[in-house]
Amino acid sequence: QTASDVAYQTLDPDQIAALERDADSGGWQVIEAGTTVVNYMSLNQKIEPLNDVRVRQAIAAMIDRNLVNERVFQGQAEPLYSLIPTSFDVYEPVLQQAYGDGDFAMAEELLREAGFSESNPFTFEIWYPSASTTRQIVASTLKESFETGLPGLVNVTVQTAESATLWGNVDKGVYPAVLANWYPDYYDVDTFVQPFMSCDKGSEETLCEEGASQGNGSFYYSDRANELIVAQSTEQDPEVRKQIFKDIQTLLQEDVPYIPLWQNKDYVFAQAGVEGVAIQPTQQFLLWQIGK
Repeated sequence: QTASDVAYQTLDPDQIAALERDADSGGWQVIEAGTTVVNYMSLNQKIEPLNDVRVRQAIAAMIDRNLVNERVFQGQAEPLYSLIPTSFDVYEPVLQQAYGDGDFAMAEELLREAGFSESNPFTFEIWYPSASTTRQIVASTLKESFETGLPGLVNVTVQTAESATLWGNVDKGVYPAVLANWYPDYYDVDTFVQPFMSCDKGSEETLCEEGASQGNGSFYYSDRANELIVAQSTEQDPEVRKQIFKDIQTLLQEDVPYIPLWQNKDYVFAQAGVEGVAIQPTQQFLLWQIGK
C-alpha cells in the first residue's frame, strides 16, 4: 500500500471532520472505532474540601461530557460514565445514572449542604500536563461551564505543570484535581479497576498510604473495593465476575474518587477499493489484513 491508501492516528479533529464531511465526494471509506483509552479527573481526598463526598458528587454533577465532546473534540470522542470502557459488556454508565450531565441544580444542593454559599464559594483547582493542548481546552471548558452554571458559588482555577513534574507529584498528594488518561496494560476489565480503586496499605481514616489509588492521586481507600477487586481477579464464572464489576462501579458512583470523562475514538480513512481495514478491540491495526 502507498502512504495515501490508509490514514490512521496522525490526524487532528479538524482534519478528521473534513475527511468525514468529504468522504462521499472524495471516494474514501471512514472506519470509526471506540478505543480503550480512558480520560478522567482524579480527585484528591487528602485535600479539603474534596474529602467531603458531597463535594466530589457535586463536581460529578456539574460536568457536561456532551459539551466537552462537541466543543473540544467536534463529536469525535465518546462520553464515558465509568472507568471501564464501553467496549466491555460489564460497562455500566453509573455516573450518568447518578449525576447526569451538567446538572447544576443537583450540584448546587450538594454544595450548599456541604456549607458553601456566595459568601463562601467553592474554589477548585484543575491541573493538567502542559504538553497536552487537549486537556488545556478541556480544563478551560469545564471552568467556563462550572462558573456559568453556578455563578458566585463556584470558582475554578486552571493550573498546569510540566509533565514530569506533574506525574512525579501526583502520588505525593500535591494537586486537588488532575486531568489524566489511562492506556490499558492488557485487554481485560481488571486493568480499569485495580489501578484506580485498590490500595495495599491504608484505612478509611488515613486514606491510601501505599498502593494504586495513591499512585493515581485520589488516595481512595475502601475495604469493600479491595475485597471486590481481589474477588474478580480469581473468579472463574463470567456471570459472577460481571456482578462483581457492577458492584465496583457502584462504589465509583457513590464515592467518586475519579470522574470518567471521555474515551478516545480511533478513525481510519482508506481509499475506495482498499479492503480489510479494521481496528481490533485491543486497538491493534492489522496491516496484513489489508488488500486492494
